[in-house]
Amino acid sequence: MIKIPFHPMIFEFEYLALSWHGFFSLVGVVAAIYIVIKQSRKAGIEDDLVFNVASWGVIGGIIGARLVHIIDNLDYYIDNPLYFIYIWKGGIGLWGGIIGGITGGLLYLKLTKASSETMGQLMDFAAPAMLAGQAIGRIGDIVNGEHCSRATDFFFGWYFSNPNSPGYSCVVRSENYSNGHFPRGTDPSTAVHPAVAYEFIWDILGMVLLVALRNKIKPLGSLWFVYLAWYSLGRFAIQWVRLDKAYILGLQEAHFIAIICFIVSIIFLGIKTRRI
Repeated sequence: MIKIPFHPMIFEFEYLALSWHGFFSLVGVVAAIYIVIKQSRKAGIEDDLVFNVASWGVIGGIIGARLVHIIDNLDYYIDNPLYFIYIWKGGIGLWGGIIGGITGGLLYLKLTKASSETMGQLMDFAAPAMLAGQAIGRIGDIVNGEHCSRATDFFFGWYFSNPNSPGYSCVVRSENYSNGHFPRGTDPSTAVHPAVAYEFIWDILGMVLLVALRNKIKPLGSLWFVYLAWYSLGRFAIQWVRLDKAYILGLQEAHFIAIICFIVSIIFLGIKTRRI
């Protein structure tokens, strides 16, 4: 087993806090924007346009990420409506960040009447950059002890020893025993699937794939849909070892979003995309 002993917070005050998850998420966003700018300059796209698109994308991503989390925990937030805006207390959904981010960026491009070529180029530049940023953000999740995962006997299973870690509380919840996710009588040192690490590896592999496909498929924007299909496929599979709220047939919120995004991306790739 691998022991993760870290406290999830870098610092925490009443109205100001910063977690390792938040810190690495910020680093991931900055890294993604930097990658897009480097590619955009080669294509002759002005930095101001990229920064503006990124700003709208970040705002849309934050709103989307928060909304997805709230929807998945709606009962709690209906009882505690003030916590809707307490994003510094934690609670975001990556799927919401992806969907909200692309929506915000495309909305800005539409409002400024950018050409379809520029729009497609930026989508293609953003695709591998997104996976790079997501991989960096998942490092923060590992330190933080984010996401509840099923117990495992695999030698690379890990456990979280800090009582403040979200991963620690997942193991000690009684419902996880009654639902069969953990053997009865286990304790917080029970090893669980490193679901976040699975996703980190999947993101890196996807980034390598997208870089290899760069300038090899058309029309512009196709690379974004390859990204969406790749991430949807991996997230759907990895979600089975996570213990988020289940709705129908054991499917969780992220499963449903992954299915929709995968179908949309496959339809686009099947109808529109061709090799150069």
